[in-house]
Amino acid sequence: MIDLNNHNLFMRAALAEAHQAAAVGEVPVGAVIVAGGRIIARTHNLTERLTDVTAHAEIQAITAASNYLGAKYLPKCTLYVTLEPCPMCAGALFWSQIGTVVYGASDAKRGFNDHGGSLHPKTEIIQGVLEEECSEVMSSFFAQRRKK
Repeated sequence: MIDLNNHNLFMRAALAEAHQAAAVGEVPVGAVIVAGGRIIARTHNLTERLTDVTAHAEIQAITAASNYLGAKYLPKCTLYVTLEPCPMCAGALFWSQIGTVVYGASDAKRGFNDHGGSLHPKTEIIQGVLEEECSEVMSSFFAQRRKK
């Protein structure tokens, strides 16, 4: 049975990361990884700061969680991310063998579901958690950018 209260709690932590990203001019995608009911990694997009197109929130979170656990595979972990992962991030998540991916907003332009990415066959996918809030962060960010 899915515990929506926990999903909402952890997605709110990912949303806080997305807001931090937006505050420094990064595309507002936030991510946390949970193991044993605790957040073991939290991050957001760092592509501008690091001048690195691969510095997506999901990749940063995988690295942080792997370092924390001392393991390259994450089968007992859950990633919460505010936006549907892109194919690149789906590939990294595939190789990490993450147990569950929970995302908020779908990404019709770049999401893995419509653009050729896939996750590990054992990875559970849950979508639409706090979808409106996650979509709003992105919409507001790009609306502000268009005004400038």
